[in-house]
Amino acid sequence: MSTLISAPAAAQSGLAPHGNVEAVYARITRRLIPFLFICYLLNFIDRANIGFAQLQMKTSLGFSDAVYGLGAAMFFVGYVLFEVPSNMLLQRIGARLTIMRIMLLWGLASSATLLVTTPTQFYLVRFLLGVFEAGFFPGIVLYLTFWYPPQRRARVLALFCMAQVAAAFITSPVSGWILKNMHGLHGWEGWQWMFFIEGMPTVLLGLLVLWLLPNGPQDAKWLSADERELLRQGLQGAASDGEASGGHGKGALAAVLRDPRIYLLAFGAFVSGCAGYFLAFWTPTIIRELGVADLQLVGLYAVVPNVFALFAMFWYGRRSDRRNEQRLHWTAAFMAASAGFLLLAWAIGNGSLAWTLVAITAGGSALVAATPVFWAMVTRYLERERAAVGIALVNTLASVAGISPAVVGAIKARTGSLDDAIYLLCALFMIAALAMALGMRKALANSGRPA
Repeated sequence: MSTLISAPAAAQSGLAPHGNVEAVYARITRRLIPFLFICYLLNFIDRANIGFAQLQMKTSLGFSDAVYGLGAAMFFVGYVLFEVPSNMLLQRIGARLTIMRIMLLWGLASSATLLVTTPTQFYLVRFLLGVFEAGFFPGIVLYLTFWYPPQRRARVLALFCMAQVAAAFITSPVSGWILKNMHGLHGWEGWQWMFFIEGMPTVLLGLLVLWLLPNGPQDAKWLSADERELLRQGLQGAASDGEASGGHGKGALAAVLRDPRIYLLAFGAFVSGCAGYFLAFWTPTIIRELGVADLQLVGLYAVVPNVFALFAMFWYGRRSDRRNEQRLHWTAAFMAASAGFLLLAWAIGNGSLAWTLVAITAGGSALVAATPVFWAMVTRYLERERAAVGIALVNTLASVAGISPAVVGAIKARTGSLDDAIYLLCALFMIAALAMALGMRKALANSGRPA
């Protein structure tokens, strides 16, 4: 990986004895990424557990597939409305207060889901969860640009985004165990215990943000003055090579809104979101409908594909980083995901649990492997002056994928199967892959970055 300041140059600038660029960035990664990884892990646990809750919650409360799907989608209504303002607020008040506020409120809202008894209450608590959580992911992506120049972000984003997959190792077996073994304990049903147990750790971790997360290099007490200067020069070098410094207000928003490639990137993220929420929301139901009645066994089967997906994300992110190329890597991954989902439709139709798990593994691995590559491409394309608004807007537009659970639920209710929804996803994968391969080639080439 290239360095922005050579060791001799650093020494001449008086940055000894801690002027080794690689050592400084390695220490930053050790300090920031494990904590942010855990935060994102909890984020995905609180998103994915709604899929397991439906195994009991729908029957307990008398919710139809359409009602449950709409309730799950209400999360994204609040999320979309408040995501860009949240990212701009991060610029104003700092990452520490913003992330603490997000985690405290979303943890409380997630836990409060246990009190739901009617569809209206379900819609309301899911909407509030979206409002409170809005800005977390794009805020972290933006926060990492405060520390790392463009040449160093792909691998860091891969390490951070692996929490998406790692969450399944906790969500699937733990949620299945809670649903099975805590049902009826002290008068609460299993799904109520699940929301409480999996929501409260987010509140506790949110409190730790004040002590563990500096707003930026200038507030990091574990960096020396020389090391902070090293980072400042590195980021200044990035600005001189094409990233401007500052600029996250109305002018940046207007520039981003006028950029057609923002909508192309958002479409790619939208398709990824639809497919991701399909797997998170419907995998437990698919496995159960193939004859697996034991809820704990459902959780164990659901986690198997994620073992392979975790390795795929790590390997593919490193591969893209070594070649310093994102566009074609992302395109290839989406084509592979389309093939995996096509196999899934065939496997479900033939009632094969084994082939269903193979298909989910193949399609899901390709899907998650594309994620860090995608955000590395986004942060390469967006100049620093547009990064705050641009990252948030791409993720906001993509969050419209939150309506997909309601759409899939309606399709299943109407047709009695998931086949049509899966075929639609296959088509979207191919459209997005071809559009990105063609639409981003000149954009990245003209900016002096690998196409």
